[in-house]
Amino acid sequence: MAEHTRSGEPSEAETGTLAERLKERIYATITMIAVIVGLSFGDPGPAGAGATVLTTALALWLAAFTADQQAHRTVHRGFATGHELRRMLYVSSPLLTCAVAPGVMIALSALGAMSLRTALLTAVCLAVASLFAWGFVGGLRMGGGRLLAVLAGLVDAVLGVAIALVKVSAGH
Repeated sequence: MAEHTRSGEPSEAETGTLAERLKERIYATITMIAVIVGLSFGDPGPAGAGATVLTTALALWLAAFTADQQAHRTVHRGFATGHELRRMLYVSSPLLTCAVAPGVMIALSALGAMSLRTALLTAVCLAVASLFAWGFVGGLRMGGGRLLAVLAGLVDAVLGVAIALVKVSAGH
């Protein structure tokens, strides 16, 4: 991932990889919001909630990796190896890391530092804050100034929550 043009900017290939990775991070965050909100409707206990969050992240990652490998096999007539395999793993890794914040919050609940409901609410708030942050950064990078960046962040956070709620309502 160390390719750079003469101006110090990332190459087109590197920029594309970073964009794909960010897309996976945002997708995983929205999915995890839906899972956490769904958990808050039940009473799974910290162990059940932790297992659900970890299983969701693992299933997301395995599905993406399997789809990437199958697409690569179909288009390139062989399994991805070497650089392309490392790229696939790099791009899909945010699907695993989306479980870190909720996992930490649920672990704190298991240790008695907070109730499970508070842990789940905190995890949702952290995920929504990350959607806002990515929207804000995107707004800044588009050159619209801080006010438009805040607006972009708010829009991204609201859209992420709306999508997560649609996912939750479809599951209930």
